[in-house]
Amino acid sequence: MKIALMITCLADALFPQVGKATVTLLERLGHEVEFPAAQTCCGQMHVNTGYQDEALPLVRHHVEVFEPYEVVVAPSGSCVGSVRHQHAMVARRAGDEALAARAEAVAAKTYELSELLVDVLGIEDVGAYYPHRVTYHPTCHSLRMLRVGDKPLRLLRAVAGIDLVELPDADQCCGFGGTFSIKNADTSAAMMADKVRNVLSTGADRCTAGDSSCLMNIGGGLSRDDTGVRTVHLAEILASTRESVAA
Repeated sequence: MKIALMITCLADALFPQVGKATVTLLERLGHEVEFPAAQTCCGQMHVNTGYQDEALPLVRHHVEVFEPYEVVVAPSGSCVGSVRHQHAMVARRAGDEALAARAEAVAAKTYELSELLVDVLGIEDVGAYYPHRVTYHPTCHSLRMLRVGDKPLRLLRAVAGIDLVELPDADQCCGFGGTFSIKNADTSAAMMADKVRNVLSTGADRCTAGDSSCLMNIGGGLSRDDTGVRTVHLAEILASTRESVAA
């Protein structure tokens, strides 16, 4: 299967290892992954802050770039959530029903990584090896918009060498929320402190999630408190093998 990688702005700019891990994993499973170089921001941050007119050209461009592919994957519940729940809405608001229909078609074949693995490829054991004590934070968009449920946990439970421990109040937001963390800094900081406290209570040395944005926020709190706990994207754990760990 030829799969197009939607890298997301955050992974492209700050966490390229997440995109590389996604490609490594899917290629190891026997699939061809292509990176459409013309891709840009999906427009989520514009829509979320009220700039729908400015988001329209980004939606149109996203559709044009990814329309030719059979399957699209992104290591981000947040960006996939935008493609599914915002793109057609933005096009319809602008009176472009044809673009809305095309956007819906692209959205229907766009998957968050755990969805692609479990629902499309029918795989839970990807042959990963990760010898760490890990706790999992289900991000808001993956949990509430995409409803990925326990798919990430099913994938993690199949990883050899892992000690997977439950995160207390796992379904509570970490406080990031894009511009929410800027506009409501005090509230965001309090939510992040609760999340960090819960992560530390597990005794885990790694905290994982399916969105780099949330991991960036949680990782900042863990780092500032000098806890020694690291954040790692789900894709990086699933791409890890005995050979890569030994290297």
